[in-house]
Amino acid sequence: MSPTLITPPMSQERAQQIAQKFDLRALPAEFYANPFPVYAALRESQPVRRMPDGSYFLTRYNDLVTVYRDAQTFSSDKKVEFTPKYGPGSPLLQHHTTSLVFNDPPLHTRVRRLIMGALTRRAISGMEPGLVALVDRLLDAIAAKGGGDLIDDFAAAIPVEIIGNLLDVPHEERGPLRGWSLAILGALEPKLTPEQHDAGNRAVVEMTAYLRDLVAQRRRQPGDPEHDVLTRLINGEGDEQLSEVELLQNCIFILNAGHETTTNLIGNALVALQEWPEERQALVAKMTGSQGAALEGTLMLAVDEFLRFESSNQLGNRRAVKACEVGGVPLEEGALVTLCIGAANRDPSHFAEPDRLDLTREHNRHLAFGFGIHQCAGLSLARLEGRVAIGRFLARFPDYRLTAAPTRGGRARFRGFLRAPFAVR
Repeated sequence: MSPTLITPPMSQERAQQIAQKFDLRALPAEFYANPFPVYAALRESQPVRRMPDGSYFLTRYNDLVTVYRDAQTFSSDKKVEFTPKYGPGSPLLQHHTTSLVFNDPPLHTRVRRLIMGALTRRAISGMEPGLVALVDRLLDAIAAKGGGDLIDDFAAAIPVEIIGNLLDVPHEERGPLRGWSLAILGALEPKLTPEQHDAGNRAVVEMTAYLRDLVAQRRRQPGDPEHDVLTRLINGEGDEQLSEVELLQNCIFILNAGHETTTNLIGNALVALQEWPEERQALVAKMTGSQGAALEGTLMLAVDEFLRFESSNQLGNRRAVKACEVGGVPLEEGALVTLCIGAANRDPSHFAEPDRLDLTREHNRHLAFGFGIHQCAGLSLARLEGRVAIGRFLARFPDYRLTAAPTRGGRARFRGFLRAPFAVR
């Protein structure tokens, strides 16, 4: 067990002091390293915290589920919230108010149905042999060098290839995808620097230009719609067709959503195993004695615990379209609500010993993929990538070790690492 990662008990007075000072737009540096004591203080004393800007910050599991379930009251449409943030007519505004995740039905329903048609259980199962081959190639390269960086050389390399395959992006053209993704998703932070704003707009422009050419090529030479998500989006379904803007912006969304969160899942997991050596030893021992369905089950429990313990996506957002109440607190019509997934996934009223990494935890109903109509469309694919990547890494390098302190990404919404140097025997 790693005592440094356990949130110590605090007095009610101390919890109130921490909660009262909390402002999502003015976070101290230490918050990015370990936000969980702050989340605990908020859950204890102000679980529905009225922020200085008038929005509300929710940290209890049951309150998040209440909001997720009520899509009629809590809208995912971000036009009201994002127009002042990004500026009217900006590329970031067009992207983030057109993509699947930040929309309500009917656009959300149409796009999700098209994407899910290419992410059936059979289709995802068919991806596993190629994923195993990719992971093994990366592990061979790591073995040849005696180590490397957990993020650049492993965690980030996997989803870029998998999502690139889903949209059939030519291999030689995938180089800029990670940089574009980091810039566009970085612009979702609660408070933007001018540099983040400019980088995000530039990335949307460049990515859109690239995808416009790719779409034109795919129209001339369609792929197999059973496996090629881009061809499915172009073809539409029945009489429903996406406009060119909807098509391009949701291609950007698919590339970004499937990349950053899975990179964080794999990177967070492999770093957490260094911080919890007893859990790592127990997992490796259990893997060694298992095969087939038993091995898969062991790894799936572990993947879901990594997702709960260090949720890749820590924050979600909704807007109340009418006056309502959450957790006993009245919310006015138009209220902006931040859902703290990272706090809900460590709510002691729902998870026993929530600050402990327990890779055998069962009935783990975490909210890392959201809940309700906006639950992550690619959750089965993400779980497959996590299971194969983490499982084969540990089987090959059970004694890997970090050679320097890992570097956090410095973001509140997406929790992951930028660098994590390591060595293998």
